[in-house]
Amino acid sequence: MPSHYHRTDRISWRRWLSFGDDTAFADAGASGELLIAQVRVGITTLLLLIPAYNLALAPLQENVVGFGIAVAALVLAVLVLLIVKNIPSRGWVGLATTALDVSIVSLALCIFLILGTPHTAVNSRVVFDVYFLAIAATCLRYDRRLCLLSGALAILQYGAISLYATSHWELNSATFSPFRYGMFEWSTQVSRFILLFVASVLSMTIVVRAQQLRKVSIVDPLTGVLNRGFFDERMSEEMSRADRYGHPLSIAFIDIDRFKGFNDSYGHSAGDAALRTIATTLKNSVRRSDLVARYGGEEFVILLPETPSHIAEEKLESIRRSVSATVVMLPRQMTPVRLTFSAGVASAPDDGKEMDDLLHSADVRLFEAKRSGRDRVVGPDGVVGQAKPDSPHAGVAK
Repeated sequence: MPSHYHRTDRISWRRWLSFGDDTAFADAGASGELLIAQVRVGITTLLLLIPAYNLALAPLQENVVGFGIAVAALVLAVLVLLIVKNIPSRGWVGLATTALDVSIVSLALCIFLILGTPHTAVNSRVVFDVYFLAIAATCLRYDRRLCLLSGALAILQYGAISLYATSHWELNSATFSPFRYGMFEWSTQVSRFILLFVASVLSMTIVVRAQQLRKVSIVDPLTGVLNRGFFDERMSEEMSRADRYGHPLSIAFIDIDRFKGFNDSYGHSAGDAALRTIATTLKNSVRRSDLVARYGGEEFVILLPETPSHIAEEKLESIRRSVSATVVMLPRQMTPVRLTFSAGVASAPDDGKEMDDLLHSADVRLFEAKRSGRDRVVGPDGVVGQAKPDSPHAGVAK
């Protein structure tokens, strides 16, 4: 029994540290990354006012350094904003900018060590508090792992700064009197580590809650794939991106064959089980960058970015074969069944550069697939593949 619980624990932690629905949360994280980049510019601009004011009051060395750091941080923030705005979203961007935000704060504290003012590094109240801004910003990336990373980096880097300061200076010696930033106390440093840890846990909790709420709003509760509202939003964005960069994009409408007759024969609970099974097969058959959504009733739609029509046709034919070979286990039914689907494929820009035009072309080809016998894929090149001619029991094989 203990080994069972340990295994469950490992699975739980692995799931907890994952994205959840990668497509949905990666998309939200990309828009959050842009927002963070914009906020970063605003915050560094405001933070620049503090050393500028201190420098105006007293042109001390530490104020000059503080002003120089703030200016460099603002320049870097502007550069990051330009990068985020002009390159496609990638997983490494959030990782890099999270590490950057924390490391900038640590670098500022390290400069005070280099200048021989260790108390400023270990007892600073203004610079140290910026760690909390860096940790809080990770909430907008919709990735709890980055919350954990920001907190861990802050604790490790600040811990290294404290250890370096204590090993190279006698911080409480009379040499540093009158201790403008206070005397050094390990109890104060430990409390700072605890606060950084609490901040990272709090940010992870916020992200978990946000993911739960977002999942409710964008995921179809029956099948577990994305819903039509999110599909429409994402497709609009992908159409704009494809047009801007001149990249291909394909979509496919999928309709389960003779599903009404299936429901009449086996009942709605069986129909729900069939929808869930097919949705899972569709989702497991596409790339992480693709999107599977339930469009309504027994109809699904697949969005295939960066995919020309001939590749999309081949992919849908492969998925059609997979679904037709998938056994659907029905509640209270000893005999498993199989279902088939018909699909229509359309691609931009050949079938249109507007979202409505592309959806219409895919819908027309889906109708053609149903009219010409079902259990087949129709794309810009015509029928891609098909099963045996339609029969009164097509779509349900006992």
